[in-house]
Amino acid sequence: MPAPRSMARFNKRFTNRLSLRIAGYLPGFAIVSHIGRKSGRTYRTPVNAFRTDGGYIIALTYGAESDWVKNVMAAGSCELQTSGRRVRLCDPQIVTDETKSWALLPVRFILSRINAPQYMRLSVEHRRSVTAGTARSTLEQKETSRA
Repeated sequence: MPAPRSMARFNKRFTNRLSLRIAGYLPGFAIVSHIGRKSGRTYRTPVNAFRTDGGYIIALTYGAESDWVKNVMAAGSCELQTSGRRVRLCDPQIVTDETKSWALLPVRFILSRINAPQYMRLSVEHRRSVTAGTARSTLEQKETSRA
């Protein structure tokens, strides 16, 4: 069982408001921007995030039942503000790893203490670069389909 939901509610109401000011710049912290699956609103949630080959891992300190996790899974993507830059992420997967082998030793220790074995793995979204040729052919296809 990850950290208690009562702690999650307290953090959501008080601590997160302070964390949002600095989490996007501190090592090991980030801000997830996600769209509410019911409301359609944009939300920002501070998280513990770590760079991997081709993407990021986000520790699920409150488990997979958190609203932000459900929102990212439903949308299939999110945006992460980390180290002062924004990264578009896709293909979220929830993984359970009791060993927490992906984490640095201090992080592993804390996650073990709160019994949080799950994390979300996301890939960096690679956007197709648009060149004059591809933009022109796309426009030509639209014109052809209208005719």
